[in-house]
Amino acid sequence: MTSSLSLFLCFILLFNVLVAHAFTGTYGINYGRIADNIPAPESVVTLLRANKIKNVRIYDADHGVLTAFKDSGIQIIIGLGNEFLKDISVNEDRAIEWVKVNVQPYLPGTLIRGIAVGNEILGGLDVELWEVLVPAAKNVYNALDKLNLARKIEVSSPHSEAVFENTYPPSAGVFKESILPYMIPLLNFSSQIRSPFYINAYPFLAYKSDPSHIDLNYALLEKSSGIYDAKTKLHYDNMFEAMIDAAYFALEKAGFEKMPVICSETGWASKGDENEAGANVKNARTYNNNLHKRLLKKKGTPYRPKMVVRAYVFALFNENQKPGPTSERNFGLFKADGSIAYKIGFRGLVPSSASSKDFILRGGFWSSQWFIVVTCVAMLLQFIEL
Repeated sequence: MTSSLSLFLCFILLFNVLVAHAFTGTYGINYGRIADNIPAPESVVTLLRANKIKNVRIYDADHGVLTAFKDSGIQIIIGLGNEFLKDISVNEDRAIEWVKVNVQPYLPGTLIRGIAVGNEILGGLDVELWEVLVPAAKNVYNALDKLNLARKIEVSSPHSEAVFENTYPPSAGVFKESILPYMIPLLNFSSQIRSPFYINAYPFLAYKSDPSHIDLNYALLEKSSGIYDAKTKLHYDNMFEAMIDAAYFALEKAGFEKMPVICSETGWASKGDENEAGANVKNARTYNNNLHKRLLKKKGTPYRPKMVVRAYVFALFNENQKPGPTSERNFGLFKADGSIAYKIGFRGLVPSSASSKDFILRGGFWSSQWFIVVTCVAMLLQFIEL
């Protein structure tokens, strides 16, 4: 009896090891690249490693990025863009081809740990994409399975707050009725392959839309009176945790109470248009600094205290070519030259007060070749001094 139990426990442990886990620790960052002036991927790896950031999401499968991340020790989730979903959904062979071209050649050196199939599909304006999301996700997973990669690479699909009918108070969290015919099959599939629920949660956007009724300190994770959820008798000190718990309640009502929630995007703009309340450097620094400290504590939420909160911050850089309001181009923790946008404990590639002559690390100029040259020169100088 004892030996049988031990064998069973070993099997469970082995299964857990074999299942793909796309997140180390609690803190990650979104590496967006809709810009023409940000550092080259090799330099980005240097930046991330210097700041001990081990989790990164990109929104495509750029080969230059995947090559640069080889042997970096950084875990990366790549994206299958929305524009590919219809094609991938109707043809598993094309999914296999996509994986063979964009994933397989970079393993095992590049730690590709997940594929995000689309981004913010459900609740979006293109209803046709709602219909193809699950077939596309299944074909990607089946492709990974046939290539013996399904145990190593997670398949998911991040959602926006548009999937919810209500999120206040958190216990009222529930999915929109119009979403359920598409969400339930996706959640069933995610549950089968043991993939978490990814949500893009932005207190900034909530505050911007209703600044007269939302306490800024509550949104910024600062000290505040918070909110009280009468149904659960739980108190929330900040909106970020309330948003995560609202997702847990929505999942529970849909029949998926055991599914973990990971925040795939959150952040605060350091600059915005006149009508974008709260978008300034002070608030961005406060939010990201408080969020960073909160995530490092490795604790759960009021409703799920044992489920450690994990989040990818948006974003690594300000992206000067993003469309939309000014805020869209000013979410970066780092400026285009690689210097910090504001102080929250990170180090930049160059000093924040650097002048143009100090921009040796900027853009494509800081390539892998230059990194090797600079390193060799430094070693030579040390040798000469000896």
